[in-house]
Amino acid sequence: MEGETTPAVGKRESASRRVWQLAWPTIISNLLFTVVGFMHIKIAAGLGTSAVAAVTTGHRVFFLVQAILMGLSVAATAMVARYWGAGEIARAEMASWTALLLALLIAALLSVPVLLVPDSIAGLFGLDPRTTILAAGFIFWLGVFNLFSAANMMLATSLRATGDVITPLYFLLVSSTLNVGFGFALAFGLGPLPEMGVTGVALGGGAAGAVVTCGFLVFWWRGNFGLKPIRRLNIDWTGARQLVRIATPAVTEQAVVQLAFLAFFAIIANYGTTAYAAYGIGISLVAFPIVIGFGFGVATATLVGQQLGAGRPDRAMATGWRSLRMALVAMIGLSIIMAWFAEELATFMISDPGVISLTVVFIYVICLAMPMMACDFALAGALRGAGDTRFPLMATFVGIILGRLVPAWLCTRLGLSVYWIFGVMVLDYSLKAVLLVYRYRSRKWLDLRFEPDPEPAL
Repeated sequence: MEGETTPAVGKRESASRRVWQLAWPTIISNLLFTVVGFMHIKIAAGLGTSAVAAVTTGHRVFFLVQAILMGLSVAATAMVARYWGAGEIARAEMASWTALLLALLIAALLSVPVLLVPDSIAGLFGLDPRTTILAAGFIFWLGVFNLFSAANMMLATSLRATGDVITPLYFLLVSSTLNVGFGFALAFGLGPLPEMGVTGVALGGGAAGAVVTCGFLVFWWRGNFGLKPIRRLNIDWTGARQLVRIATPAVTEQAVVQLAFLAFFAIIANYGTTAYAAYGIGISLVAFPIVIGFGFGVATATLVGQQLGAGRPDRAMATGWRSLRMALVAMIGLSIIMAWFAEELATFMISDPGVISLTVVFIYVICLAMPMMACDFALAGALRGAGDTRFPLMATFVGIILGRLVPAWLCTRLGLSVYWIFGVMVLDYSLKAVLLVYRYRSRKWLDLRFEPDPEPAL
């Protein structure tokens, strides 16, 4: 790990190149996750519009469950990277072990309602009875494999924090391939396998992911990676408290986002299964440019933090603007391509004419919001890298509540069409972009001081 972060600050290398070097692992990882979600929707499309709506609902519930684990992964990255970079390998291994045990405990607790009352959870979306039953089955089987997902996420996070980005990508590639393959096979009953429909997508995909996760853990347990396991069940409670404290802002933001999205899905469900399915397909398609923006956000946070740590606020400011320009070029370019081929993409996903028509409109609307989304990813990433985590949370809250949910609710009360519901998303991202640009240009975030937490007792 020697020289993993210091050269980024000390050498005169291309800032754009450094942003890209840090962005690509995150982009590839998230693209793989996106492809899996995309293929789940594509498989479901062969089973009908209700199946698409069911899978869309299951994914949204799963993302809510994962929100807390994602917050914990942010904290694990910070702690493992800090100790590993300082050469304190034992502390890094203890931090990763503690994060893994906490993740398994949290995943087990979150799985309880998903496994016990999936029908009630699916019923919250106001879908028709058949779609609700299909969604409940999908939600249940995702919950069965939640522990494996948590273990995979936390181990991959810890390895990336040490600089090993290739190993997690390899296992993720294998997992993604098998997830889609087995999901398709069980959905349609290929060969000796039973035809299970929507349930088969979740069962086949989850089982394949679980097998790969077990292999991932076995390799780690045998000491094949630079980061070794502790091999005892006790938790470092001092480190655990520190992990929870660092994770809280990220968990809060994820919870706000995911709960708001659930509410937005419920609003769209009022317009029927066709509109709901179109929204789900549209989300799976536009996720591709979105994950690229997310990758630039992660890279920006890292570089801004490094420049501020080195006492170079002007370079930190310039890094944020440069990352924003790169994110704008990438996301706008992809959105133009998607808008141009909107009808072809929608037709590829499903054959229902009503769903195709609404999906095309959704793609047009979300493509209009791409420049604002680029601001969100790049500038919010810069602020978080400086330690200013509260303002992005506030901007997210304002955008989602005042820019999305309240206007969408008013549209339904006024009896306006679903096109207006799609349109409020532009208002959401516009509000966030304006707030983030204002905060970034104020330069107040450059004056924040971050004091490291006391080292945990091991």
